[in-house]
Amino acid sequence: MKNFHMSLLAGIALLAGLAAAHADPVKISVSAEPIPPFFSLDGQGNWQGFLPDYAKAVCKEAKLDCVVVATAWDGIMPALLAKKIDVIWAGMSITPERQKQIAFTIPIYNTPVEFIGNKEDKFEFVPGGLKGKAVGVQTSTIHAQYVQKAYPEAEIRNYATLDAAMADLAAGRIDLVLGDADSVDPFLEGKDGACCDGKNFPKDPLFEGGIGGGLRKEDTELKAKLDAGIKAVYASGEFKQIAGKYFKYDIGMPPK
Repeated sequence: MKNFHMSLLAGIALLAGLAAAHADPVKISVSAEPIPPFFSLDGQGNWQGFLPDYAKAVCKEAKLDCVVVATAWDGIMPALLAKKIDVIWAGMSITPERQKQIAFTIPIYNTPVEFIGNKEDKFEFVPGGLKGKAVGVQTSTIHAQYVQKAYPEAEIRNYATLDAAMADLAAGRIDLVLGDADSVDPFLEGKDGACCDGKNFPKDPLFEGGIGGGLRKEDTELKAKLDAGIKAVYASGEFKQIAGKYFKYDIGMPPK
């Protein structure tokens, strides 16, 4: 009888521990540097935009209790690996280099990549064509990797945020900025971007993997739930509805 009671108590303790372990919400992290219309802060300090809306829809389908948090972009992968967050949901491209360190959900969307520059300037987007040109990119992005690979002769300027790069472009301190079209187009349409226009949409395998949610490799159960949620949101048409609120063209990648 004593052994039975001890086993019973141990079982109760184990169940309590499991319940406590699952009580904490899944921390879905955007980048602390706002990139509208993907994510930005509203007047109450809450994250809004395409990615927070999409995360909520996926978590609902996956029956996950999620909370949207923010982490500085240059520290977002270390934060994931240190278990300070559970999912990177900040527009991170799926690349072989990143897959050596972390896992990804199935692709959640993809967007064209665009060079923008001053309306009066002409550029040659061929090998050696950007010699002497200052090109702004957000640090630790596939945009930075691409410029380094395709135009090593250019003067590459790394910025903590895309907004900072575009501000320098408007001020005439750099010649070009490379970023996602859905991030740079709102700048071109606004007052600050009246100086500039689109120059080129580069094509490269770096841009073909899509954007995914980054996870720790050991979190296989969470990945399976998120993948199922992504597929359900896409199949129901909710993805198209959410994306249509923020973008002029289709950014969907049909789940495989």
